[in-house]
Amino acid sequence: MDRLEAMSVFLQAVEGGSLSAASRKLDMPLATVSRKLSDLEGHLKARLLNRSTRRLTLTDAGRDYLVACKRILEDVDDAERSAAGEFSEPRGDLVVTAPIVFGRLHVLPVITEFLTVYPQVDVRLVLGDRIVHLQEEHVDVAVRVGALPDSRLVATRLGTTARVVCASPDYLAARGLPAAPSDLAGHHCITFDAMGSTDSWSFLVDGAEVRVPVHSRLGVNTAEAAIDAAIARAGVTRVLSYQIREALGRGQLQTILRDFESAPLPVSLVHAGQRRLALKLRMFLDFATPRLRERLAEIP
Repeated sequence: MDRLEAMSVFLQAVEGGSLSAASRKLDMPLATVSRKLSDLEGHLKARLLNRSTRRLTLTDAGRDYLVACKRILEDVDDAERSAAGEFSEPRGDLVVTAPIVFGRLHVLPVITEFLTVYPQVDVRLVLGDRIVHLQEEHVDVAVRVGALPDSRLVATRLGTTARVVCASPDYLAARGLPAAPSDLAGHHCITFDAMGSTDSWSFLVDGAEVRVPVHSRLGVNTAEAAIDAAIARAGVTRVLSYQIREALGRGQLQTILRDFESAPLPVSLVHAGQRRLALKLRMFLDFATPRLRERLAEIP
């Protein structure tokens, strides 16, 4: 029996919640997963899991063994990475994920600089507006916009970004300039899925957060589409300030209702927080953090 492989199967079954999840994650036949767990329990002469048709639960022995498995597998991973030189010089593959627009405008330029300074590191940048599970999707570091849930991830604050309402000057000339959030009732609105509700927007009115109903004439699933539609005079949209910096500079959009903006959103770099960071990741964090902070500070 390959005990390290059996430990990995056990860990994946527990984290996935079922033998089927471990089978999919490891690309291993379900019967093989079941056999390896049975062999492991036979070797240990202890039951680790209570199996039912719905879920797996850990026995007392299984809970203790899980902690030991995680520690042993992490030590083996560290040893292999050390032997490969990951801790002695920055080298290898690094996977970074970021929101689409922020990644294109700000993370990509920092990465191109980083590649010049560290020629032995190759970077894959994954842009998307969904939350990526770092460990499951083998991502080293992520840029996150918004409040972070409690987790085992390690976060470094980069700054903040504001939610802004904007429209094209031609649209506002034709339909009128809203003086208060309630005036949005008379406007066409372009809603963006990642910004929350498509039927109401929140604003600060007299120090209190107020939900204001909006009429979504157009709903889209990317900020770029919302911005393009607003430039095309389709209505008023709400996005993040960094997403429209270029359009503001070209005079294609103007912001409105700035006195009623809700609290800004934090922007953070997050990673899984291994006990010993690979040098390529540590170097990237040290390189990217001050540069991204500087870029955020320049955004109005």
